[in-house]
Amino acid sequence: MSPSSSGRTLFFFEKPSAMRQLQRFFHSPNTVCVAAEGHLLSAEEPGSIRPEWKPWRFDALPIVLATIPVSYGTNRSGQSHEPKIAAIRQALSGVERVIIATDPGREGSMIAWEVLEHLGWRGRVDRLKLGALDDVSIRRAFAALAKEPSSGERDYAAYLEALCRQYEDYHLGLNGTRAISLRLRPPAFREPWRFGGVQTPTLAILTELEERIRSFVPQDFFKVALHLGTQSGAELTLWHGPKERIFDAEIAETIRTAAATWSGPLTVEHKDVRRAPPRLFSKDTLARRCAKRFGWDPQHTAGIAQDLYDQGYLSYPRTESEYLPEGQAADAATVIAAIATVLTDLRSLIARDHAPVIRRGIKGHYVKDPGEHHAIVPLRKVPECSRLSSDQFRLWELVAKAYLTAHLPDGIDARTSVTAEVRTPIGPKRFAVSGNVIRAPGWRAVYGSETELEADAVPGKVRREAEAVFARLPVINNGEGASAVTADVATAMTEPPRRITRGELPVVMGRLIDQVDDPVVKRALENPVNPNEPKGLGTAATRDTILPKLLKSRYITLSNGKDPAIEVTEVGLAFITAVRHVFPAYGDPVGRAMFEAELAEIGRANTRAEAIQRADAFQHRTRARLDELIAAISNSPVVSLDPSLIPHGQADNRPPTSAMLSFAVSLAERKGVKLPRGCKSNISVCRAFLDTHAGPRAPQNDGVSQPGHQRVPSAAMLSYARGLAEQRGITCPPEIETTFDACRRFLDAHACQPRQRPSEPSSGATKSNKPAEREKRRGRVVEMPRKALTRRRA
Repeated sequence: MSPSSSGRTLFFFEKPSAMRQLQRFFHSPNTVCVAAEGHLLSAEEPGSIRPEWKPWRFDALPIVLATIPVSYGTNRSGQSHEPKIAAIRQALSGVERVIIATDPGREGSMIAWEVLEHLGWRGRVDRLKLGALDDVSIRRAFAALAKEPSSGERDYAAYLEALCRQYEDYHLGLNGTRAISLRLRPPAFREPWRFGGVQTPTLAILTELEERIRSFVPQDFFKVALHLGTQSGAELTLWHGPKERIFDAEIAETIRTAAATWSGPLTVEHKDVRRAPPRLFSKDTLARRCAKRFGWDPQHTAGIAQDLYDQGYLSYPRTESEYLPEGQAADAATVIAAIATVLTDLRSLIARDHAPVIRRGIKGHYVKDPGEHHAIVPLRKVPECSRLSSDQFRLWELVAKAYLTAHLPDGIDARTSVTAEVRTPIGPKRFAVSGNVIRAPGWRAVYGSETELEADAVPGKVRREAEAVFARLPVINNGEGASAVTADVATAMTEPPRRITRGELPVVMGRLIDQVDDPVVKRALENPVNPNEPKGLGTAATRDTILPKLLKSRYITLSNGKDPAIEVTEVGLAFITAVRHVFPAYGDPVGRAMFEAELAEIGRANTRAEAIQRADAFQHRTRARLDELIAAISNSPVVSLDPSLIPHGQADNRPPTSAMLSFAVSLAERKGVKLPRGCKSNISVCRAFLDTHAGPRAPQNDGVSQPGHQRVPSAAMLSYARGLAEQRGITCPPEIETTFDACRRFLDAHACQPRQRPSEPSSGATKSNKPAEREKRRGRVVEMPRKALTRRRA
């Protein structure tokens, strides 16, 4: 589609809500606006591209496409997007320039570019980067657009990065899932073993932690308490608990014996400790806070934050940064004043501290380059409580308070520490105790008695042992003499690492650097382009989607609680063990993070030609890795897994198919066992019963017709067919004993028929009913993304 010289400009928005926010600024009749509804194009499934790709056959792998055909997607109501794309095509007629005004980031860029490329647009494209939808932010975005003549070129690079990510997701999900399911999956596990470039190394992180927890052997360790009396008559207890714990009871007893007879001067130190406010929220840290405080899952938090962004109350929420650009420091007073009109109980606090405190640098909140998108913050436009849902207001209030605390003074604590040095046969040992008194609450006054705003522990690590702290210490002078009253040994026990919770998982994926201890690996995970955002797994926009996929595959389960912990199942452990054995690179989170850092270089290209060159090289590398993966899997053995260790699906409450239920009833009758409760109403219960009692499936050739060989039916299929024939008073055709297709046709024809009485002849023509085939196909559906993946470039 060629551009026109009419001077008309088309603005391409992601949602109608954002379009309405900006239409207030457009007064020229030469301005045209269109809005998408998310991704308007959808990737074709393999079977739609080539019929021979529909069956799962190992000899057809790898399935590799240079370009993936796309078709019209559908909205939430199931209606096709074809009319919307037709309307955009019509709107482009007579247009000279397109300005992409979708949400900032790779995903928003792709929503617009995929349609423009599909329609063959050849004209000028610019990018309007809207970090927020309030009036001031919109005007700033237009000012930045005017200063950046090549914004479209760089945005095309962001689009190609998103396209390459999805190109890899498509091919890895398609080929990896089929190959592993056909060759490695345990016979008792009837569902696909789903495989993905991000979800598999994420599962590897959880698996490594699970293995450490399961292999953990608790040990006793010892701390020595010294109970003192001072010259002034005060009493207190000091502790010796070094960072390198005491595991030898004899050493602890030696220190206790020496301490029991100690006397000497005490060292008392008073100092002020400044406590700076916490960082602002990124998408992942906001999800973690909401999970801990409200019990929300990350997807719910992301949806609420997106709603507030669309309404102009928050800045762009899908960000990995916790910092603001230095240029926004001048906005603080205005934004804080706006917050005070809603959070009226904080007005007095704001009034006492007139000028906002601006903290610059990596230890503050304002930096020169905060990254592609800055931290999530409130805007000048503030909500009326009555216009928001309760969850929307709670999230806005959380972000608003974080912004307010970032601009209030430090908290100041008066800390007093009392120490004594005890000489022992194994050297001098330090005993200490400390106490804090709040001298100035500073920013902490915003939260009052709330305590969850303290620094969060690192997910997946052992909890740091709390220092012995007293809220109140007696008055003791420095150098005051004291003597031991008694000393004793306290025994404690080491604890295993904490499990990662649902709300913490996105943080763990984004900050992989916190999960490793090797200093060389830590340095490798640093991001020289933006030190504030180290290398990690996935993007901020996609990390929330990983946990539902792992749950669906039954690789993990969730415990109970507000923010449930994640536990890896035996299926997940077996899957990762198989992946590491076959192709270790896909089970290496650090290696994946390095791979994604190279992928991000596509989006940093300065020109379209450079981006295309990098994208082509990446796709070539993806295809090479696929060849290596399939070759490695081809000669690997099937994984053995006890069927009783396979967990029931957590969310699959569908009833079983008629064929499954009929098979289960037949098995129960022949084996003399009772059907478990729920077997007739829940497909997961029925499937678990079949997995346990049907026996392992016979070795298959994955549908490959080898010369001189035919695929044979499994033992379970033959057993079922014979039972059906006996129940219905018919004779099994002899070919079902040796031919898989004949056996399946027999089951499809007779599994759902009413049982024949011996005296009644079987009816002649029977209407074919294929529930068994549908059940088999259900396990063969490829998890296809609903987004366009790649298409030919003009």
